[in-house]
Amino acid sequence: MNARALIFLLLAVGNAFAQGFAGLGTDAEGFAVPERGKEFKFPQDHGAHPDYRIEWWYLTANLTGPDGADYGLQWTLFRSALAPTEAVGWESPQMWFGHAAVTNATTHLATERFGRGGTGQAGVTVEPFAAWIDDWQMAGATFDGLRLTATGKDFAYDIAMHAQGPLVFHGDQGYSVKSAKGQASYYYSQPFLAVEGTLTLPEGVVPVRGAAWLDHEWSSQPLAEGQAGWDWFSLSFDTGQKLMGFRLRDVAGGGFTAATWIAADGRPTPYDNGKLVMTPLDTSRVEGRDIPTRWHLILPDRALDVTVGALNSQAWMALSIPYWEGPVRVIGTHTGKGYLEMTGYERQ
Repeated sequence: MNARALIFLLLAVGNAFAQGFAGLGTDAEGFAVPERGKEFKFPQDHGAHPDYRIEWWYLTANLTGPDGADYGLQWTLFRSALAPTEAVGWESPQMWFGHAAVTNATTHLATERFGRGGTGQAGVTVEPFAAWIDDWQMAGATFDGLRLTATGKDFAYDIAMHAQGPLVFHGDQGYSVKSAKGQASYYYSQPFLAVEGTLTLPEGVVPVRGAAWLDHEWSSQPLAEGQAGWDWFSLSFDTGQKLMGFRLRDVAGGGFTAATWIAADGRPTPYDNGKLVMTPLDTSRVEGRDIPTRWHLILPDRALDVTVGALNSQAWMALSIPYWEGPVRVIGTHTGKGYLEMTGYERQ
């Protein structure tokens, strides 16, 4: 990519992240808007939806090495559209960018890629499924069996993932509300992925096993006025149950919450605003910012009362658009592992 194209892409991506994360704070005029009652169709809906403003395929994994050491892995492909159309070559308004990271208790390694739609450099196909940017790829004959590869300056990974449970649809059968004013996205997950593969780190190749959680979400609507970012959890408990929960923070304090309780067999129960109580307990100084890396989560309807803490408090994604993303551990009425993403703290 030439320098002028790269500068244009960085400026456009930066504008897409102007409020919150991945375009949720930008103008949705002209784009399709999520509506209740959507009938999801697969494999088509595993692919891209270019008439919507923003979209992502977001994978996080908690892994263990042969010596019992814990690792976290992240891979994300983002799509951000300048216009609700598609075109060939550089006329395409679809921009793509990818993030990859590996985290352990002492080290956090992260990198990014940028691409433009219509050139073949990045995209998503559905039969067979493939999501890629440059040589990074998540692909398989079906969405239930995927191989994921990525490389950075000082790390790489190559893992195989196989679904052990069903897709899970958040909110009202995949219609996920993000504010009291009704902003929403389409949002489903595959949180039952068994993982096996290798990490290549500065100290060598590490075989790993564990579990992964894959999200697919798309929308066009901006965050509500006064919303500044979010805190998002995906937790897998030792009982086999799972929890997805988020808080969209208000600038003035407080925020809008939503959650999905996932039974061990995959049956989801949605919880609307206020049902999941998320309270920061401790902050860590991270890249000159105070980041809440230890949390208290309560969901009374499920007798859930847990403390969630970061495996590595310094898991800051120091990329073109910075945010915090890393593996967490859960103790309390339920125990387990998960991932935490926090956006909107870059302005401290």
